[in-house]
Amino acid sequence: MITNIPTQQIRAAYNDKTIRVYQAYSHSIANAAIKHQTFVSPPFKMERMTWIKPSFLWMMYRAGWGFKDDGQNRILAIDITLEGFEWALAHSCLSHRDPSLSEEEWQQRKDHSPVRIQWDPERDLLLQPLEHRAIQIGLSKEAVQRYVNQ
Repeated sequence: MITNIPTQQIRAAYNDKTIRVYQAYSHSIANAAIKHQTFVSPPFKMERMTWIKPSFLWMMYRAGWGFKDDGQNRILAIDITLEGFEWALAHSCLSHRDPSLSEEEWQQRKDHSPVRIQWDPERDLLLQPLEHRAIQIGLSKEAVQRYVNQ
């Protein structure tokens, strides 16, 4: 089957101010986040990388529809600013080395980037892989601080 769907494309619910991302958490992290309308540490760990996913179906695949394990049984839909989302993309590097970079260049770029980008096969409603890829965005260091506090 021939399609004109780009292999890598961010697919998300968004408007002119926000974009929706998804995350899977334990009951304790989800309950605290819902109560305070932000992540609360503890139980949320600010020092850990946290992965946001604009694709609902990829999130559901990753979390096994909330049944994979106790740490991923609550799926949160979080609307973040487009400005913050664009900041994350502008301060990112791929989680795997681009062949055009030497190992040293990639390690240096990775060490200076608070955001990781990973492209994984998008999923259909039956969670079967599709031809195109879904973006996952790993936030660490300054990116986590911005995500939680802004």
